[in-house]
Amino acid sequence: MMHGQTITDPGEEIKISFGYNFTDDSGEESDGIDNCHGIKLQRANNSFSCLSGAALSANATLANTNICNGLFGAEILPALDSPTSFRRIPSSQSFSRLDLLSSSLQSNLSILSVSPSSPSTLHDDDSFSWRSTSAPRSEGFLNATEVKIAGGAAGEDRVQAVCSEENGSLFCGIYDGFNGRDAADFLAGTLYETIRNHLNLIDWELEQDSGKLSDHLDFCGSLHDAVQDGKSSTKIKDTSGNVNQGSYVDCFSKVEKSCDSFKQKVLKSLEQALFQAESDFLHMVEQEMDDRPDLVSIGCCVLVVLLLGKNIYVLNVGDSRAVLATHSDGISICNDEVLQAVQLTSSHNVDDESERTRLLKDHPDDPSTIVAGKVKGRLKVTRALGVGYLKKKTMNGALMGILRVRNLISPPYVSVQPHMTVHEISSSDQFVVLGSDGLFDFFSNDEVVKLVHSYILCHPSGDPAKFLVEQLVMRAADCAGFSMEELMSIPAGRRRKYHDDITVIVIILGMNKRTTKASTYR
Repeated sequence: MMHGQTITDPGEEIKISFGYNFTDDSGEESDGIDNCHGIKLQRANNSFSCLSGAALSANATLANTNICNGLFGAEILPALDSPTSFRRIPSSQSFSRLDLLSSSLQSNLSILSVSPSSPSTLHDDDSFSWRSTSAPRSEGFLNATEVKIAGGAAGEDRVQAVCSEENGSLFCGIYDGFNGRDAADFLAGTLYETIRNHLNLIDWELEQDSGKLSDHLDFCGSLHDAVQDGKSSTKIKDTSGNVNQGSYVDCFSKVEKSCDSFKQKVLKSLEQALFQAESDFLHMVEQEMDDRPDLVSIGCCVLVVLLLGKNIYVLNVGDSRAVLATHSDGISICNDEVLQAVQLTSSHNVDDESERTRLLKDHPDDPSTIVAGKVKGRLKVTRALGVGYLKKKTMNGALMGILRVRNLISPPYVSVQPHMTVHEISSSDQFVVLGSDGLFDFFSNDEVVKLVHSYILCHPSGDPAKFLVEQLVMRAADCAGFSMEELMSIPAGRRRKYHDDITVIVIILGMNKRTTKASTYR
């Protein structure tokens, strides 16, 4: 297929498409920006220039989830999804529907507490918690006056992006659901807010030390710039407003520990937010599994990427990936040079030797821990949110007949402990590709980076994520012996035989001005 070729079958028109454009500090539209959506984004001191996203469904699934007595489908998700554009909303009210959800749970379940549970201490009487009603509220990094939000669903996948125009922050989430979309919908409706509130706790702690999260980011960013510029001396204001003057080495030695500590706090916040989401989701499932026993088998792989200042924070459970395209020599590249693919995530499935070894070690008394290449003969991934029937005996007991797992000796068999990393963006870093496992069923990391790089060189105002999806359709069709049109004419559900749901986000790093689009194929 030629670069830029699109899927033209009339039965598979683009149903969801959203995008925005950046402007420079003067308000002038940058060169090469496609203004197809007519929305300008005032540039802050950010470390990315734009993003592009695309998704293709293969699974047939219900349009709305019924979890929490239908409240998600009726109230939560419609307020958050923006399938055709990045929608500007007041940050303080952007996820206020969670308070509505919390109130509903109070009246319907009469259960509400404020003590989160870690995955290692999940029990049948776990208490339910909503940080959104108890976390300190402050003007922290993710509490800008306004944010732009976009997102949508493709099959059992969900994609979500939240961008702050004021400070250049970016939150991206890919939630790859399986056995249903309820877990993915739950995360789309809650995880950003949960993360935001946990980060507020960091901001609150910094304020107690006469500093703010935004000041801390600026401080560490100044050090980053000094490294990039190769300065031997610099003047940098610390988080209290004092000027540190002297050699860069002396200055760096004073704050290196502080910046590293801050990074670890952010990672810990992401981890605790995921643990909170797991506890909340499983508790909700327990309340409804008598009426909907299928909920105990529903789960979700989670990939979150957060750009704060000059750093990329990555969290994942499952087999979705984040791949960084960078120059191996640590210098900016010319157009004809080859980029190196660096995977920022871990693949949590039984095909990974370290995961298989860990799983067998955790269950020494169960000879049927892995059967036919799957956890308890049921699941390929070894880490995921939800999938309660492999974590709690009571949830497994909700299933009937052959659906129930026999000899569930030592649950949990699936973990929600995430892999986390933080990467400091350098001038040699070009872009990051986020993708659900459906993308990597057909392409290696190197192939993905090569495809995106070659495409953006030829089409500086194009949509690299959409291009990746189209290339995947072409390869999947070729493997099945179909034309692209024939493959795309197969309805969702039946087409799952040939490829999985696919969600892709491409984040262009640095000041490389490009168009910003995201689109979802249904």
